[in-house]
Amino acid sequence: MKRTLVFLGLALALAASQPAATAQQPPLIDREIFFDNPEYSGAQISPDGKYISFIKPLNGTMNVWVKGFSEPFSAARPMTNDQKRPVRSYFWSRDGKFILFVQDNGGDENFNVYAVNPMDKPAAGSPVPAARNITAAQGVRAIIQHVPESDPDAIYVGLNERDKAWHDLYKVKISTGERTLISENKDRLQQMVFDHADKLRMAVRSAQNGDTELLRVDADGKTAKIYDCNAFEDCGPVAFHKDNKRVYIRTNKGSLDLIELALLDVATGKVEKVEGDPLGKVDLDGVNFSSVSKDIVATVYYDDKPRIYFKDKKYEKYYNDIKKRLGDREINFQSATRDEKKFIVVSSSDVDPGTVWVYDTGSRNLSTLYQVREKLDRKALSPMTSVRYKSSDGLEIQAYLTLPKGLAAKNLPLVVFPHGGPWGRDTWGYDSYAQFLANRGYAVLQPNFRASTGFGKKFLNAGNNEWGEKMQDDITWGIRYLVDQGMVDAKRVGIMGGSYGGYAALAGVTFTPDVYAASVAIVPPSNLQTLLDSIPPYWEAIRETFYKRMGDPRTPEGLAQMKRQSPHLHADKIKTPLMIVQGANDPRVKQRESDQIVIALRDRNYPVEYILAPDEGHGFARPVNNMAMVAAAEKFLAKHLGGRYQTTMTPEVAKRLGEITVDVSKVTVADPGSSGSSASGPASLSGKWTMTVDAGGQLIDLNLEITQADNDFTGTMASPVGSGKIEKGKVDGNKVTGTIQADVQGSPTTIEMSGTLVGDKMKGTLNVPGFGTLPFTAARPR
Repeated sequence: MKRTLVFLGLALALAASQPAATAQQPPLIDREIFFDNPEYSGAQISPDGKYISFIKPLNGTMNVWVKGFSEPFSAARPMTNDQKRPVRSYFWSRDGKFILFVQDNGGDENFNVYAVNPMDKPAAGSPVPAARNITAAQGVRAIIQHVPESDPDAIYVGLNERDKAWHDLYKVKISTGERTLISENKDRLQQMVFDHADKLRMAVRSAQNGDTELLRVDADGKTAKIYDCNAFEDCGPVAFHKDNKRVYIRTNKGSLDLIELALLDVATGKVEKVEGDPLGKVDLDGVNFSSVSKDIVATVYYDDKPRIYFKDKKYEKYYNDIKKRLGDREINFQSATRDEKKFIVVSSSDVDPGTVWVYDTGSRNLSTLYQVREKLDRKALSPMTSVRYKSSDGLEIQAYLTLPKGLAAKNLPLVVFPHGGPWGRDTWGYDSYAQFLANRGYAVLQPNFRASTGFGKKFLNAGNNEWGEKMQDDITWGIRYLVDQGMVDAKRVGIMGGSYGGYAALAGVTFTPDVYAASVAIVPPSNLQTLLDSIPPYWEAIRETFYKRMGDPRTPEGLAQMKRQSPHLHADKIKTPLMIVQGANDPRVKQRESDQIVIALRDRNYPVEYILAPDEGHGFARPVNNMAMVAAAEKFLAKHLGGRYQTTMTPEVAKRLGEITVDVSKVTVADPGSSGSSASGPASLSGKWTMTVDAGGQLIDLNLEITQADNDFTGTMASPVGSGKIEKGKVDGNKVTGTIQADVQGSPTTIEMSGTLVGDKMKGTLNVPGFGTLPFTAARPR
């Protein structure tokens, strides 16, 4: 069944090395077979079953194509023609008249939604029909909230155009792009939930203290809280029950450790348990519904491998019929016709990236569409197995181990590959990087360290405030386990990863420098304080959760902890060869995070390699960039760990690698508010300011007087409704944050301020308890 994993961040990594291969090893597989564009991907069937859509290269860049159901792939027509960045996500409108896709600009994650009519002829001078940007916003991140069945020419979209931190809800007409504002988001709302009649019935709110609140939305637009859980728990809506009165929710509130499925009565708030893991081991992972009957088809629990519990005998029969024919493969239903009589099905395993099929439920016909990465020799790949070991405090850690095929499991070089997030997890199945590394002769360990999701609330919360400490122990003790087993050579251990995995790669060589012989850190946070100071505005809803799980920079204890855990501030301890990889447009882990660790090492005359792509964000999407990065990392690891590596590369990749390899002598710290590499000190904030706050249409003037010292500031606030003191103010580039301890009409109130400074003007928001997020503008009086 199809699974969805939420990841705050993206788990990447790289690979391998050189000396002569033994006779037993499979041949060296060209890195392009692992990482270049696949021949086909992302197949979907149109709602009426007449067409098959998929993604394949157009002039070297992945774009959407469409063919008739019975037509050969050679008859397919391209629908999109983006030559700067691959199109990776698309879907059919409910009536099948449009294909909708999302695209950002160079990895900045400011996604717009585009629509193309597959029946249109190519536009003049173009190989594809004209696509329209139906959200049409600059510097704005569109979030699709709902695709209604009752109005197939519409989608509901959240846009943070008015306030960068919060998304207002719009109804957008697909055929014209006409936008209708449904509601402004002035109450910290994150998700809007519609029922089976396409009526807005619920919303998810992120409270100021980090709690999650499930709100009922009444017909007049007013809301009422009907369920909540704290920052260290999980709760949220899954889908409405077929009775349209109750909603399925996931929850581990209170005494529950594992996430369960429950039913919540929207009118009364009454909750009844539906199901938890029958084996009592892991969280609920997914719930699959029939879009025809609205009934649950199956629930999924992800243990070492997924366990599926069917609730619908008809669909269980389909699944078993396919499973019987395809053998020991995971089966995922990827797309279906409106009547659910035809499905796109994917079969895959740890040594098979997949084969895509069409399954007809009436005739039971199972026909092949295509094989994923058909040039990849499945017989040369290495099995992935689950292992368990104890960490420094006795906590059991589950991990996946991939051993190189054809080599004895003795004294192997090892690459540890921590996942991103960190609030995500690794799973069993085909993994391009693990297989690439194994082909080069490395054992690959992918640990689900504490703070990984899926193993219960206690395991997740065991990672709170443990970045670089017990979370890092969970990785280190995995290495010790493999060394003690005789599988791994302790002198040839490397670590690499992306996002949190990149942080772990830095933390490993900073806090346990004797463990590693090489490290590749991709989009790595290097300083926890600067990381949180520069998170995207649309992550404001989870800022408090970050503070509780990572350390609170507003408190002396939290700030001291974050400094203790920041590799950038302890770079003098690093003595391991290090490669840093960064996308200049990354909105999550900004370029500054890489710049500052590179500078710290350079300034102590310690060698460091730096790859910086100007057209990438949080992870590399363009194949030429990814191939250049992999080629550099492969050679780097071979030099320091002794595995095999591919000496050749295409002229295009060689040219690109030269373009994105940085001369570290010229690196300066990038302004966190920009994507460039120009040095920038804190903006000047000192003086008197007049601030105008929009409190639901009522304008309130505040008079501020601010005193700044370097990056810190304090001050006073006076207004007709009260006065207060400004505390814990921080200036980072042109970003301003602080806390106003106010006395509002005799009531003590803590107000969080966040803004952007441009010259003598400032714009931002105040988070006021009881009133939500209020926008403000401010200026220095002339």
